[in-house]
Amino acid sequence: MAANPELQAQISALPHKPGVYKYFDDEGIIYVGKAIDLRKRVSSYFTKQDHNKKTQQLVRNIKRLEFTIVDSESDAFLLENNLIKQHQPKYNILLKDGKTYPFLCLTNERFPRLIPTRNKINDGSRYYGPYANGTALNVLLELIRALYPLRTCNYNLSAANVEAGKFKPCLELQIGNCNAPCVAREEEATYNTYIQQIRNILNGDLRIPKQYFRERMSAAAQDMQYELAHQFKVKLDKLEAFQAKSTIVSDTLTNIDVFAIASNEKAGFITYLKVMNGSIILTQSLEVTKKLDEEDAEILAPLIMQLRQEFESESKEILTNVAVELPLPGVNLAVPQIGDKRKLLELAIKNVLYARKEKESMNEKSKDSNEVRIMETIKKDLRLTELPKHIECFDNSNFQGDNPVAAMVCFRNSKPSKRDYRHYHIKTVIGPNDFDSMYEVVSRRYRRLVDEGASLPQLVIVDGGKGQLSMAVKALKDLNLWGQIAIIGIAKRLEEIYVPNDPLPIYIDKRSESLRLFQRMRDEVHRFGITFHRSLRDAGTLKTELTDVKGLGPVTAEKLLNKFKSVKKIRELTEAELIAEVGKSKARILQTYLAENEAPAHPMPPRQLPKPA
Repeated sequence: MAANPELQAQISALPHKPGVYKYFDDEGIIYVGKAIDLRKRVSSYFTKQDHNKKTQQLVRNIKRLEFTIVDSESDAFLLENNLIKQHQPKYNILLKDGKTYPFLCLTNERFPRLIPTRNKINDGSRYYGPYANGTALNVLLELIRALYPLRTCNYNLSAANVEAGKFKPCLELQIGNCNAPCVAREEEATYNTYIQQIRNILNGDLRIPKQYFRERMSAAAQDMQYELAHQFKVKLDKLEAFQAKSTIVSDTLTNIDVFAIASNEKAGFITYLKVMNGSIILTQSLEVTKKLDEEDAEILAPLIMQLRQEFESESKEILTNVAVELPLPGVNLAVPQIGDKRKLLELAIKNVLYARKEKESMNEKSKDSNEVRIMETIKKDLRLTELPKHIECFDNSNFQGDNPVAAMVCFRNSKPSKRDYRHYHIKTVIGPNDFDSMYEVVSRRYRRLVDEGASLPQLVIVDGGKGQLSMAVKALKDLNLWGQIAIIGIAKRLEEIYVPNDPLPIYIDKRSESLRLFQRMRDEVHRFGITFHRSLRDAGTLKTELTDVKGLGPVTAEKLLNKFKSVKKIRELTEAELIAEVGKSKARILQTYLAENEAPAHPMPPRQLPKPA
């Protein structure tokens, strides 16, 4: 697809360097992309001939472009990701949830606190996370507070303030949640031991905290402090219960990011597992809408960069189920086939396939729910005795009485059932008589269904007013089907719904799903009938024009008319042009026919000269 001259000039001026390009239409940015070679990549959009339909649509909408040169492919990747999040172009895959994920903050102060937050401040505090949801964060926070007596107040517990006795113990001391370091009842060294173990837990390593509580429990039991030993036993049980709920991958695996993708025609589904110290500490699943029929690798690559950035991953190993190329120096990307890493990847694949299945199931249920709701609405509006799961609609078509035809379309469960559509040649009616034509096609349709023992529709719609409806009713009565099938007529002008034996129409709310479905069926049967009528009319035109030429044949005649559109233009062809189209012998036959059937000349009337003065 060729670019306009101004755009072509921009493309010709692009450098052979890595960078990011932005495509614009009349309203703004519609696509952002990256390239190792800007000129080659952008030129390919306009020179390749095998683009899919969505990419062709993108190219048609490009009015101008802008670009930014960067130092490396890695910089291009990051800049592209930031620009997509900033501008959200309609042809790019987007991760547009706009969430800020929560962290656990271990504050940088004497007797540190552990607090949840969504804002990271560069004050020397240590942040853990982010966590994919607040529930996971709260479970971990509750566990740590149950294990260790951390303070929750925001007092400045400097040594000088504590020695000066500026603070008093609060209720937390009385209920056993805090040992009151504010009044020097907790030694700083002991408190820092808790903090070190909390860091291990937050990093996914539970071995040191478990060993600590096991040793304290044994020491208390040897000193016959059984109540204290029981307290340590309860805390050890809490740790083990938490570990049992966590997915332990392998003692041999350390820090790994795992990504799996599965897609369908409309969307891609991605699952991310973050593994630290052999345990999965974070799982995140998301869905992105496809914009340009992208391959799985094209979808996954930018999302790996974005998710690693959002969840602050520094893992040096990435496992995926499709091969991707990423500008991440020092990071190993692999698609494992065997071993513990393969088992870990299969866990991610299982999760992403489940996510896709759940989404498709929800969409299917939503469709089914919509269809049932529409049929219930029709049943209520027309006061039917049963749900109209099978509806048929009829229409006639003719042009000044020529080639009279009719058409029927069938909807099942509120959706077109195109295999049940039917065309009809009108056989018993002469001239443009819509009423008798309607009688004929309705009779033929339901006589055949009865003869074949096929199921009858619950509702029949006739495109027309009271006249067409009355003839359709007569056809049903003559077939002894009256009372077995509900029937209505829909008039075009005011969208009036007529029912048998009632001179006044029913007016259905213009916003009603019933009326919208009736209009859709009416438009569909009209399209279906008109298409059939035009094909017959074109065939008739073809036959009368050239197929009577002996020795020419219908295939050759159709080929000529398809290319030149009329016999008049065929007459204007030279002998050489005719030979090039149909060969020497057929060209001679056609020339002879056209000469013998010369089009009548229409000479101009003589021009009247003005009389001399």
